[in-house]
Amino acid sequence: YKLDVVIIPTNKPIARDDRDDLVFKTAREKFNAVIEEIVKLQAQGRPILVGTTSVEVSELLSRMLGMRKIKHQVLNAKLHQKEAEIVQHAGESGMVTIATNMAGRGTDIKLSDETKKAGGLAIIGTERHESRRVDRQLRGRAGRQGDPGSSQFFVSLEDNLMRLFGSDRIAKLMDRMGHEEGEVIQHSMISKSIERAQRKVEENNFGVRKHLLEYDDVMNQQREVIYKRRKHALHGERLKVDVANSIYDLVEGIVSDYHSTKDYDGFKLELIGTLHIETPVSAADFAKVNTNELIDQVYESTIKNYMAKLKQTAQVVLPVVKQVHEDPNANFTNMVVPFTDGRKAIQVVANLEKSFKSDGQEVMDALERNVTLAMIDQHWKDHLREMDDLRQSVRSAVYEQKDPLLIYKFESFELFKKMVDQIGRDIISFLIKAQLPEAQASKPIQEVPVQKVDLSKLKTQKDELPSEVSGPQYNDPSANKEPEKKEPVRVEKTYGRNDRVEIINLMTGEAKEVKYKQAEPLIQSGQWKIKE
Repeated sequence: YKLDVVIIPTNKPIARDDRDDLVFKTAREKFNAVIEEIVKLQAQGRPILVGTTSVEVSELLSRMLGMRKIKHQVLNAKLHQKEAEIVQHAGESGMVTIATNMAGRGTDIKLSDETKKAGGLAIIGTERHESRRVDRQLRGRAGRQGDPGSSQFFVSLEDNLMRLFGSDRIAKLMDRMGHEEGEVIQHSMISKSIERAQRKVEENNFGVRKHLLEYDDVMNQQREVIYKRRKHALHGERLKVDVANSIYDLVEGIVSDYHSTKDYDGFKLELIGTLHIETPVSAADFAKVNTNELIDQVYESTIKNYMAKLKQTAQVVLPVVKQVHEDPNANFTNMVVPFTDGRKAIQVVANLEKSFKSDGQEVMDALERNVTLAMIDQHWKDHLREMDDLRQSVRSAVYEQKDPLLIYKFESFELFKKMVDQIGRDIISFLIKAQLPEAQASKPIQEVPVQKVDLSKLKTQKDELPSEVSGPQYNDPSANKEPEKKEPVRVEKTYGRNDRVEIINLMTGEAKEVKYKQAEPLIQSGQWKIKE
């Protein structure tokens, strides 16, 4: 963080004796030496704290002490309820406490005058930890506030840390010097070499954490954008602005694609299928008009059509809202209104009182809010999975002598841009096509019992959005009727995307021949059909 660091001196001078490590050839020799050291220190009347790197080692050492009939206490994560009691007695004369390096930190082991005279708390480390900081914390359990004490680490060439950093060379050296079982090497040079090994591990771990942070920074920037937009939808702040911006971005993309290729027919079909509007310019003007001017014209037509659609839908909902609100027997706070775009369905929860006072406008606001939240959540989850896959795949860039992080940043930006465009397209597509299902147009809208619903906690079920509209989506009373006799399955003719088909406008009778991929959005709009 490039901040100044100040070393604060200890309150009283440290009287603890930090001894050089004792290095043994095998783990068995090391643990036997630890047991002998415990017996010797216990005879001197000193309390002993044995530090281990894992719960398994602490339990192994406990069994070895049990075989020697040495009374002791075990302090690890399994006995967290007794930790305070164990620490309370850990400073008594001759008391042996076995602890993992992480257990009991932050507690002070109090020494009596008797134990201070005997030499204070003795720290025994059964293995060097990968981090020097943890080893120093273990040493720091003794010698607090000027108390006497000592610390000693017992290391074997079979320890994980030693095996990683050349223990075989030391083993060969010990064999060449005629080392016998049980003999120990104690030298400051070996202690320093162990610390160098620890430093290498720490540097490696630091590099891993830094690498993870660099990747997470990319995700965090995208996360902030999505969460900000989601917050706008959740609390209603700038939601109208976000919807208007999404409409503008969608219009800009459509106009740019078709105007650059001078494809007027494709442009006309795209406006009808996606935005549900007729083109505001003729074929002659389409070739002459400036791109920015055309974007403005299409945007104004789309906004005008969208606002009229919201107003019209609100008028359809309003009579039912009034009926429920004026019913003296109905005591409801919120109401559920089902909406569909012909393919997907969503349940919109709106406040009954606000909906009545705003002439149904509150239902439209709730529709925008629910659709925006649902689309963002659905696409964001898919995007996270794609980002995980991308992160795994960019590792192979090392073989091409390229930086995986740079490729990850570039590709993730492209994925994010694609996701944002798709979110806006899906939101606007649903809002423009949204209408009450035909089965519900003449039925009372479902009421929600009197229980305050926090709209910020509402969640749209995953299967409500992507699934096709089928069956009762909102407690339809007709769902309880016996199923009608099914008609025989008729296989319809299928078309390839580039197959040419003849379509007819149901309102004007106009017929034209286009590719099926261009006809599909027109057919879905309900205004066109394929000529039989």
